[in-house]
Amino acid sequence: MEKRNQAAKLIVGAVIVIIAILALAGIVSQHHITYKSVPLSREDISYGKVEAPQASSADGTITASDWSAVYPHIAVSMGSNKGNDVVVDYLELDPYLVEIYEGYGFAKDYGSARGHSYTLEDVAKTKRPHALANCLTCKTPNFTKMAQDTNEAAYALPFDEVYAQITQNGGETVSCYTCHGNNPGNGTKPKENLTVTHEYINLALGENKSTIDPGILACGQCHIEYYFDPATKATRMPHSSVEAMTPEATYDYYTQLGFSDWTQESTGAKMLKVQHPEMETVLLGKHADTLNCADCHMPVVQDPKDRTIYHSHMLVSPLEDETLLATCLQCHSSMDPDIRTGDDMIEMVRSIQKRVTEKETTVGNRLADFKKALAEANQSGKYTEEQLDGVRELYRKAQWFFDYCYVENSEGAHNYDLAMRCLNTAEDLIDEGTALLQSFAE
Repeated sequence: MEKRNQAAKLIVGAVIVIIAILALAGIVSQHHITYKSVPLSREDISYGKVEAPQASSADGTITASDWSAVYPHIAVSMGSNKGNDVVVDYLELDPYLVEIYEGYGFAKDYGSARGHSYTLEDVAKTKRPHALANCLTCKTPNFTKMAQDTNEAAYALPFDEVYAQITQNGGETVSCYTCHGNNPGNGTKPKENLTVTHEYINLALGENKSTIDPGILACGQCHIEYYFDPATKATRMPHSSVEAMTPEATYDYYTQLGFSDWTQESTGAKMLKVQHPEMETVLLGKHADTLNCADCHMPVVQDPKDRTIYHSHMLVSPLEDETLLATCLQCHSSMDPDIRTGDDMIEMVRSIQKRVTEKETTVGNRLADFKKALAEANQSGKYTEEQLDGVRELYRKAQWFFDYCYVENSEGAHNYDLAMRCLNTAEDLIDEGTALLQSFAE
């Protein structure tokens, strides 16, 4: 946890430096100056009639550069995401991951995500193999458009071919089209200006999409658990409703489908790799009824010069932003007796994250030991496949529940109860599997 906090401080420090430089240059205003006694909210934003600019890209997506004359404040705030450029090597931080992910790409290269400005660069640099273009699913709106235009055939195209085509034609990283399409933003409410551009969301949720806040769906298009269809190679969601988004239900979905991400040679287990289920974790928690992703990560700010009120598109942690902390305090200062100030709020969240990451370390090391014991049993030639399959299933399931917590990027802040439930379930399964292995030797 201490190392993660140090890494987080480096990231925050880099962001602050960038903001300071821009502020001194007169490019952006001093951070988060407001003109109201209570935090600004999305209801304070005024929406005027604007015309969508002409798309400069060959595929018809209107780029951030195209929009900059229409929404200059937002364009500048989007550019500030370049400040998040520090990568933490998780394999160095938590060496047990190399054991758990043995035989899969994440055992070779697993670093923390940088800002959205680096998605194309990072997917090209990763040591994890990516033969097909489906690895570009959430890296660039230009691939999103390509998937739309080709009726999903683009997913199965060679990665190198599609990556070259997109980058040579000036393709963008995550940008305006990702969450808004070419919508000019003339809705009277922010949610009306959001668009689900990833068709696998529409395909999976159908009418149930209307039960989810558009502000959660916009980010959840990418911040979800997903898999690639074995036949078509297209990106797919493994659930069709919020009720089906639990880790238990998702695990059952994959089991019934007969799906696995890879077969681990040393153990013979057919393994699953969780992606980053932030949307599921939020929707299964306490905040989804009153807040969406933008409320917690995109502060509503006011330019001190022209008084324009807008959603900052610099994506930040609420722990590092006084405007977002003030929003948290509107509820927490009345609900939690120990929460009165922003410092109290930060202390509470850091305490949650510390408990979760300490539990992750304990369970992760135990899971790695369980994996080694299973590998030894598998290679010993002493046991039947039926015996080993029972242990393999417990190992596969334990790894799933551990991974569901580990790869969710909030370290328990989005949904502490779910994080601990996953880790406790993983530990129970490790106990059961270890006991079963020991019974074979008796």
